Amino acid sequence: MSSQTPKVKSADRVLDIFELFTGDKETYNLTEISKSLNMPPSSTYLILQNMLSRGYLETDRSGKQFRIGYKLFTIRSGYMRNSSLTGEFSQIADKIIDDLNETTSLAIRAGNNLLYIGEKVSKHALRFTPSIGTHLPLHATASGKVLLADLSMEELRELYPNDELEKVTDKTISTFSDLLKELEKVRQQGFGYNMGETVDGVHCVAGAVRDADGRTVASVSISVPVVRITGEIWGGVHDWIKRSCEELSNKVYCQLR
Repeated sequence: MSSQTPKVKSADRVLDIFELFTGDKETYNLTEISKSLNMPPSSTYLILQNMLSRGYLETDRSGKQFRIGYKLFTIRSGYMRNSSLTGEFSQIADKIIDDLNETTSLAIRAGNNLLYIGEKVSKHALRFTPSIGTHLPLHATASGKVLLADLSMEELRELYPNDELEKVTDKTISTFSDLLKELEKVRQQGFGYNMGETVDGVHCVAGAVRDADGRTVASVSISVPVVRITGEIWGGVHDWIKRSCEELSNKVYCQLR
């Protein structure tokens, strides 16, 4: 007589919802989830609200379309600390700290947010200190602009259906048209910039880490308080961004060809 694996119905339903997002669609509404999984709308709603409050799901601005939330990416980032990408980044970041002593970060895209999955913090008392798992609006960060610059107009419009964008500081890009102009500069220059758009008084430069097909999969950035920026420091920041992105792309992804 074969033994049966014990099941917890509510847990099964949560897992079914997660697995639904492995399909072709990125977002689903309550009705679609309920019908797809043959679950009562009332209990589906309660489970979705629970997952939403815990960060495992998030909604668009209407509050009706659900997608995978930041918490899964945070868990994934913890796992990735031991992966090749974050391991190689850690070695390069140590060199950047030794040379520039300015905070350097590794980030990926999580929906319309930037998610930090690696960082080495400056030893200066005055410094920018993003934490692993922290997420920020893509358009307000240097790394976010680098990641957005790789997307098509259709993909950008899906992330930003409205012309007005969320402001983090008074310097944050606040319109979709201005964002498009900024992304074109990123494509031409090869660098993304954040001039006080996330934190007043902190400037940041970022570059793209690309996979074997040339697609941007992550971004490396270096953040410097304005009071410490000199021509020499700014030049060093650009040199290290270029070098670190090339090293990560080659060591982690090109070897997979």
